[in-house]
Amino acid sequence: MAQSSSLGAEAAAARYAHVIGWGKALPEKVMTNDDIAAFVETNDDWIFTRTGIRQRYIAHEAESTATLAYNAARQALEVADILPTDLDLIIVATSTAENIFPSTASQVQDWLNASEAGAFDLSAACSGFVYAMQLAADSIRAGSINAALVIGAETMSRIIDWTDRSTCILFGDGAGAVVLRASDAPGGVLSSVLRSDGAGADLLAIPSVGSIDAKDSPASANGNQLYKISMAGGEVFKFATRVVSESIEQACRLAGINIEDIDLVVPHQANRRILQAAARKLGIDIAKFMSNVDRVGNTSAASIPIALCEAIEERRIHNRDYIALVGFGGGLAWASMIIRWGVPKPSEQQGSLIKRQQRHVQYRIARLRRLRRRVARRLQSSGF
Repeated sequence: MAQSSSLGAEAAAARYAHVIGWGKALPEKVMTNDDIAAFVETNDDWIFTRTGIRQRYIAHEAESTATLAYNAARQALEVADILPTDLDLIIVATSTAENIFPSTASQVQDWLNASEAGAFDLSAACSGFVYAMQLAADSIRAGSINAALVIGAETMSRIIDWTDRSTCILFGDGAGAVVLRASDAPGGVLSSVLRSDGAGADLLAIPSVGSIDAKDSPASANGNQLYKISMAGGEVFKFATRVVSESIEQACRLAGINIEDIDLVVPHQANRRILQAAARKLGIDIAKFMSNVDRVGNTSAASIPIALCEAIEERRIHNRDYIALVGFGGGLAWASMIIRWGVPKPSEQQGSLIKRQQRHVQYRIARLRRLRRRVARRLQSSGF
């Protein structure tokens, strides 16, 4: 994490972490329920009735978790109108990282030319974006940093068993990103609740190389993956319908507001029925729940930032609104956050031409640096 004395009095006075930029990236390829019905025993009505999903986006061979994260990050920086070198921290929440190490965040940091930023990945499954937001907000409020890029990015299609009807219908690929920046203006991230219950770890899981059982884990149908998702759908559904309402209520109490004060809930987009059950328990009109699960499916850690970005684009978020984020999933883990919105609408936020040009220069520098490294490695391997 980048720190220096230049933060000075500005950092000391920065008690609030505000969202100032946002962006999303979705693959071009769309897979509909009818497409899935061509290779597993299902149909559009069966899937939609049980999940609320009509389609999802699937990454092609040239797309990856890092490329999606990078594209979402560039959009967020454009909206925030800051330079990559203004960033002090980059966190990528993901369960489908490019590598075990180095982190996907470090790749994004390199591609952006964010030379002053520390970077790491965070794994908390579908709750990961809210966990990452809280870590970044805490760092800002503590005065350690001034600006953070928080990304949720996934290529879930690469870990799906496409012969398993219970899971292959659910997931899609994508990325969403936000920029958090320090401010002395009240608002921004007000509260958060982070929880987990490891006793339910086996209810939604993917074994990896460190697992005792890794050697016995079957290969997925596409032949490219060692491991696949396993999910006890009924148990996960019961868990989710319980914790969503409880977690939002706890976050509201910590923020000093009532449930009725919430203007919009931006939940993890897992299943339409989970959102409907949570709305009933909270006594909130379902219209206050942002939902794009029908078009995007379950994108795990990417779902909340993608939905948040779309809510802003659709003018569903206004200045001084109270926004509730809530995630839930593997771990079992869940998290909620209350944000007091305090940035201009996109139409009111005019990017600086000079800064836009500077950003593109930094991106070109990063590309040239990568090219130089590749050429140097090839020359070295050739004996030059």
